[in-house]
Amino acid sequence: MVSRLLISATHKSSGKTTLTLGLAAALSARGLPVQTFKKGPDYIDPLWHACASGRPCYNLDFNTQSEAEIVATFRRNARGADIAIVEGNKGLHDGLDLEGHDCSAALAKLVAAPVVLVVDATGITRGVAPLVAGYAAFDPKVTIAGVILNKVGSARQEAKLRQVLERYTNVPVLGAVRRNDALAVAERHLGLTTPLETERAAAVIAAAREVVADGVDLDRLIAIAASATLESPVAPAIVEPAPRRDVRIAVARDAAFGFYYADDLDALAQAGADCVFFDTLADARLPAADALLIGGGFPETQAARLSANTALLADIRQAIARGLPVYAECGGLMYLTRSITWRGVTHPMVGAIPADTVMHERPQGHGLVALEETAVSPWPGRLIGATIPAHEFHHAALENVAPDCRFAYRVRRGVGIGGGHDGVVVKNVLASFSHLRNTSRNAWAQRFVAFIREQRTRRALGGTQDVWLAASR
Repeated sequence: MVSRLLISATHKSSGKTTLTLGLAAALSARGLPVQTFKKGPDYIDPLWHACASGRPCYNLDFNTQSEAEIVATFRRNARGADIAIVEGNKGLHDGLDLEGHDCSAALAKLVAAPVVLVVDATGITRGVAPLVAGYAAFDPKVTIAGVILNKVGSARQEAKLRQVLERYTNVPVLGAVRRNDALAVAERHLGLTTPLETERAAAVIAAAREVVADGVDLDRLIAIAASATLESPVAPAIVEPAPRRDVRIAVARDAAFGFYYADDLDALAQAGADCVFFDTLADARLPAADALLIGGGFPETQAARLSANTALLADIRQAIARGLPVYAECGGLMYLTRSITWRGVTHPMVGAIPADTVMHERPQGHGLVALEETAVSPWPGRLIGATIPAHEFHHAALENVAPDCRFAYRVRRGVGIGGGHDGVVVKNVLASFSHLRNTSRNAWAQRFVAFIREQRTRRALGGTQDVWLAASR
């Protein structure tokens, strides 16, 4: 049985991410291996979690995964940890489903995790009692093991909150954290700044660790995590054979690009790919590789530096012209277009995709996506007729799209590139605004690796010895 907790809140923006970082860092500082998880489709919070715990964070998502896959993901990645911490999203009972089958409370029940409820104490005293009592009574199958009072204004307010909760509820207060500007992580149009973009990441995590260690009863919290009485969903370790790594994929990871699911990178490795990371802002050439992967991120905030790296832009453009297999999502799609315009300034980009990217003040696509693959999709094992779950969150739109542009997906739900389409296909490039997740419903990592092998074999049979970049470097 692995000790485990789910950190949730009464509503979004209550500070649960900051407290999760502080808990992971504080428990790690005690010498406990901590494995973090994040509910839902989210890239930024897991990057912070990984910095705080020193271990990759894994997403648990009802949209793209079945319940069995969620449990399997939890089982597989909680191995070797002393405590697993799952951060929920939004409020504890918030979700799209009226019956609550996709909310954080449902996830807590699925992985048998006691819930620690974060309560934003801004402007509240006696009213905290009916709030917490209501959450505790709403779903009797959810164990709310305690609350952490966050953004507390004063010692007087904290004393009142504690007294009220002790008198009117049976939910213990596990700690209280005062308002603290040092804990703030800058936000912008797509959410929090990533730790890849700021030099303050270590300072923010250290501050979160300190306030949690000072304000939260960690011993009591550890005891609650160890008290889960239901059968643990953590299975014994299974030794899996190491795959033969016969494919090299260059993966962009830097301040501009960094949105990758940890288990998608694991799936690429299991499919036989060796991921070689490079920096689009600093590296003049692609590393030797059989393919290129560019995930989402914030290329608009780094547009001047990306555009100034003309050597890499030219190298990528030429590699694509020679047939290099490429998969790009959202920010990666934007990078491959002719230009990015943001706040009235336009910067040239790779130019492999016949379109221009324009940033807008309001989201152009935000939420869950349902895709249907078309015959244009270049990857083997086309999922014709099947619905592919994905998600999107972009303030960007493509303009001046070539009229003969081909698309790999019809968008049944969501926006994508627009006009009911997503997934531009140019040569061996597939680039979309939608973010995929490698699951049983769409094993994209295995399909992409199979496509890379297929194209490499095709070129070899054609008598060409310079297999894209690998043989020429």
